[in-house]
Amino acid sequence: MLSSCVRPVPTTVRFVDSLICISSRSFMDLKALLSSLNDFASLSFAESWDNVGLLVEPSPPHTVNTLFLTNDLTEEVMEEVLQKKADLILSYHPPIFRPMKRITWNTWKERLVIQALENRVGIYSPHTAYDAAPQGVNNWLAKGLGACTSRPIHPSKAPNYPTEGNHRVEFNVNHTQALDKVMSAVKGIDDVSVTSFSARIDNEEQTRISLNCTQKALMQVVDFLSQNKQLYQKTEILSLEKPLLLHTGMGRLCTLDESVSLATMIDRIKRHLKLSHIRLALGVGRTLESQVKVVALCAGSGSSVLQGVKADLYLTGEMSHHDILDAASQGINVILCEHSNTERGFLSDLRDMLGSHLENKINIILSETDRDPLQVV
Repeated sequence: MLSSCVRPVPTTVRFVDSLICISSRSFMDLKALLSSLNDFASLSFAESWDNVGLLVEPSPPHTVNTLFLTNDLTEEVMEEVLQKKADLILSYHPPIFRPMKRITWNTWKERLVIQALENRVGIYSPHTAYDAAPQGVNNWLAKGLGACTSRPIHPSKAPNYPTEGNHRVEFNVNHTQALDKVMSAVKGIDDVSVTSFSARIDNEEQTRISLNCTQKALMQVVDFLSQNKQLYQKTEILSLEKPLLLHTGMGRLCTLDESVSLATMIDRIKRHLKLSHIRLALGVGRTLESQVKVVALCAGSGSSVLQGVKADLYLTGEMSHHDILDAASQGINVILCEHSNTERGFLSDLRDMLGSHLENKINIILSETDRDPLQVV
């Protein structure tokens, strides 16, 4: 009897220990969390006009136990945030976009900022960084089409140049010229990296000089070379481009493995987005039985991204009236699902991906009140 009474004790101890261990892991420092979020999808992917990143920061130090995901941060959603005692809101759309000249109780966006700060809740928005990311919103939207291959419509560029500087200058130096003097001069200019190699031109041994430099250094390099007409006349100046990023960028051009009718594609999209209705503009000469092989899509507002793209179907949340007419005149069908309906479903996938990426160190919850403001009545 004694031994049977003793056995459960280690199990109980281990259970308590595990609870203590989980509790001790159930938060992250805000700055560490922001770094991890950027590792998940770099804010450098975002469009230059966008307002992304940490928008509201409680006074440090600030720890995060619960991360709250929403597509839009409205006052109704903020009430839910406070009820659930979240420490950081990840709002896909930035609630602060245009500059604020004052923080008062007069407008709903100002009230959001006040409530966040008073309750020590941070606000973070990734917006177009998540649009462009390989595992982001547009990639999720494409999953509803069926088996297909896809690529970004407008690929993103790397944030930095692969080498120092954004210009390359190349010229040849005859061995009879003062090679050491030339090399010494260009190496003495700041922000310049120099390489050289042998080259045979017109049966003459020469040295090819190749250097990368910044815009500021380029002026000094050109000034030096212009002092030697023989060097200057044979100088090539190249403007370097940042490399394109694989699978990263705005929109997706999707080619289905097998063509399907437009009616079948409509059913797939409704099922993926959990919608009972969508808006459809038939392309000129098209019917519901017309075949769809190539789909160009853009979550949210797709006019600027989809314009001029050749496809059987455009899929987006909203487009301007005249852009729809232009697409239809080219025989392109257009499906509109309302802006945030093409984005919100991604948050369920995001919760799972972030949970894995953050090693389940914090609680991640989805808003239950966030919804598209437009309804079909």
